[in-house]
Amino acid sequence: MCNQCVIEDVKRNMLSRRLLFKGAVLTGAAMAAGSLPNPVLAQTARRVVDLTHIYDSKFPTFDGKPGIELEWAAEIAKDGYQLHKLTIFEHTGTHIDAPLHFSADGASVDQLEPQKLVAPLVIIDITDRAREEANSTVEAVDIERWISANGDIPAGAIVALRSGWGTKVQGPAFRNDEAGKFAFPGFGKSATDLLLERDTVAIGVDTLSLDPGNSADFAVHNSWLPAGRYGIEGLNNLEALPVKGATIVVGAPTHRGGTGGPARILALV
Repeated sequence: MCNQCVIEDVKRNMLSRRLLFKGAVLTGAAMAAGSLPNPVLAQTARRVVDLTHIYDSKFPTFDGKPGIELEWAAEIAKDGYQLHKLTIFEHTGTHIDAPLHFSADGASVDQLEPQKLVAPLVIIDITDRAREEANSTVEAVDIERWISANGDIPAGAIVALRSGWGTKVQGPAFRNDEAGKFAFPGFGKSATDLLLERDTVAIGVDTLSLDPGNSADFAVHNSWLPAGRYGIEGLNNLEALPVKGATIVVGAPTHRGGTGGPARILALV
């Protein structure tokens, strides 16, 4: 055997050992964290899409009251540094609904398991339907249709409704119809009942609520959250994502005992 062949053979063996060692380390770390790497997560993300609205006291809220207010607590001219005092309602802007939001003993936002905050993202698009009917809903048939077209919903996924409503956030149509009544898309209970049978950790909407605007009983809130799942309301930029293949990263707040709270949500594509 030539000297060069021996050298190349040694290099290959060393590389194989390095890769084996690296895989063992990653697997061990993941096991220590309580879960193995999910093969359906985006492995080589080329871009990051921010799914979070920037919000201030004018951002639409369910009760119409400002969801956030800030005042200077320290200023450069007087104090040499700057600091705001924030007054925030938990369910404002792009935010999380923790199980505790609709159940007396559900998990609070700080108790959400970290492995459920990084997940495969499934998008159900009802944009065309929502143009015709503001209170359109994702139903079980829409979930089944998505599965027929794209394959099964990955384990541990977050399923999001895409209705185009995120583009309306600067105007009154994000919240109300011309008569001043709540009007926006949401999930139907047939869809969330189906998702409860699967390993789906959360649902998300690009609207003001998990339930549609004309809901009288908050059926989805009252069944999904008490079942130990969480929700995300007010998602942005879902139009920039494919219906499958992205990974969502949920920057959940960790204030103890919280029923939810504003969150920074990112998608890796």
